[in-house]
Amino acid sequence: MAQGNVSSPSSPSNEIAVERYKRVFQKFASVDKNGEKFMTRDDFVNAIAPGEDYKQLQRSQYGVLFDVADQSKSGVLSLSDFIVFENLLTRPDAEYEIAFRVFDTAGSGKITREQFQQILSANIGEDAIPFDFECDWLKLYTGGKSATHEMPYQEFTQLLKGLQAERLRQAFRYYDTQVSGYISADQFKRIIVDIAGHKLSSHVLDNVPTLCNVYPGNKVSFANVMAFYNLIREMDMVERIIRKAVATSKDGTITKADFLNTAAKETRFALFTPMEADIIFHFASLENPTGKLTLKDFSRLLESKWERAAAPVQVITQPEVKHGAIHDFLKGSYGFLLGSISGAVGATVVYPIDLVKTRMQNQRAKAVGELMYKNSIDCFRKVIKNEGVLGLYRGLGPQLVGVAPEKAIKLTMNDLVRRHLTDKNGNITFMSELIAGGAAGGSQVIFTNPLEIVKIRLQVAGEAAKNSSAPRPGAITIVRTLGVLGLYKGASACLLRDIPFSAIYFPVYAHLKKDLFKEGPDHRLAISELLMAGAIAGMPAAYFTTPADVIKTRLQVEAKKGESTYNGIRDAARKIFREEGFRAFFKGGPARILRSSPQFGTTLMVYEMLQRAFPFDASPETANKAIGAHVASESEELSFLQSKNALKILLDVHYKFGSVPAGVKLPSFPSA
Repeated sequence: MAQGNVSSPSSPSNEIAVERYKRVFQKFASVDKNGEKFMTRDDFVNAIAPGEDYKQLQRSQYGVLFDVADQSKSGVLSLSDFIVFENLLTRPDAEYEIAFRVFDTAGSGKITREQFQQILSANIGEDAIPFDFECDWLKLYTGGKSATHEMPYQEFTQLLKGLQAERLRQAFRYYDTQVSGYISADQFKRIIVDIAGHKLSSHVLDNVPTLCNVYPGNKVSFANVMAFYNLIREMDMVERIIRKAVATSKDGTITKADFLNTAAKETRFALFTPMEADIIFHFASLENPTGKLTLKDFSRLLESKWERAAAPVQVITQPEVKHGAIHDFLKGSYGFLLGSISGAVGATVVYPIDLVKTRMQNQRAKAVGELMYKNSIDCFRKVIKNEGVLGLYRGLGPQLVGVAPEKAIKLTMNDLVRRHLTDKNGNITFMSELIAGGAAGGSQVIFTNPLEIVKIRLQVAGEAAKNSSAPRPGAITIVRTLGVLGLYKGASACLLRDIPFSAIYFPVYAHLKKDLFKEGPDHRLAISELLMAGAIAGMPAAYFTTPADVIKTRLQVEAKKGESTYNGIRDAARKIFREEGFRAFFKGGPARILRSSPQFGTTLMVYEMLQRAFPFDASPETANKAIGAHVASESEELSFLQSKNALKILLDVHYKFGSVPAGVKLPSFPSA
């Protein structure tokens, strides 16, 4: 085995990571033996490479990692095997450790010349440019035939680091049969694809042959090849220098001279030759031949997937900026605006259902006269018949006005109380969740009760106008009639409804996300999952608070002639039960579910879409995107990034490593 031990996955510092590994394993393991789960090769690849399209990397290449993880060579992985492998990936030298284990087929902790030749030959294929295993370079590491020695981990890593350069020299010699120092453009492309096809973008690979146009002669020299190779090796430094030069440029563009001047200032020694600068600007300027290039021009050089995979160590960290009161106000207004818009969309979508619910709840017993509506569908039809389609939206204005403070206050209060009741380990009890939800529901009533009573009276005004010649009252008329105190009529019933509603809704919503949809550090919920969580949580919250909603509606609606009047919650509950029976308390219950469930789901979905479409410009994430840096998101599986990084060294050995069918022989290298 390699030098250095893998830290114990059961140590206290790794407890959170181990829990994540367990969740991933349980999610993907498909084999059950005697009550214990195991992973197949396919299960393993699905777990470590979620979302991979297998275009740049083939599925079989991820399968190489399975062979490393399968220490017992049983063909399946236990939970322990998976945890040990994932823990290995967290090591800073994981890619070298993985490569060493692939070549150390005997598990001795050392690699022989024969092992190196066997593994390399088996993984580059018969169509590859051949490699001379009798070269002097390899003998420097392994000795000659008469005095060979085995390579321990540290020596083998140095061999891997120099292997690409040796392959490049041998490949050039393979094609330069006349020993002229030149090869054709097509031959050069073949070499580059073999050496670094996984690192370069399609844009560069398609245009590799054009390197012969940089200098006269229509050929590619060995100097050109080495300059190109050096740039590939130092591409991270190239990127840093380009970003520095662009950042200090007045117009966001740089010339070749700007690049070389910045490189001279930023590096202690001369790092790039004039030929290397020529090559950088040649490929970056293929679509912008002006000579003044932007950051976008240079971004075409590298394969974007590797930028993504390297995100954990390449994200540009912005210095902490202390913002003033104006920034805080704008940020608060941004959240308030998005919440208001998403809440307004959700309310508008379900408003006809809300109107039907209100009219059904306000319909009194038969003793008052013939029932106007037989059921919710009958109510819906009669509203359209008597008042038109716009009648379904009567009272929508006050509802939309109330959405902004309702959503802002409710969500803010729930988060505030939850944070206060959460312990230092991030845990919160179920009772604390209920308290936070109840506080959120109670806090909104001061704003929503006046708007609700106006909305409800507007909703029932249409049916009253049907039997009267008097004009329908508007919102301002209703406010003037009620007065300040009248606007809070039924507030106690509103509290009786909203406190338990939020106390039910927020804990159910949180547990649905966590327990049903498995939200966590390694899994951010998709829009569809948020939509479902919000919709499902709204169902019990809406139905079980229907009795309070019925009482509130009766208290807030002005009674017609011959209808019962109520003096408070108890009196209303007593009279409703005596005159209409227990079932009256659940009038409009299905309509509340049909309204609340899609309303909450729609609101969350729209809010998520707005956040993605219009991010707050002052956020560090947006700042990073603005300068072209990649910002790792929660939706990116950590294991995916680590697994892809673990393949880097093997792909440097050969870009097809792991994808060549077993039994393929390596073509022989011609003798000198």
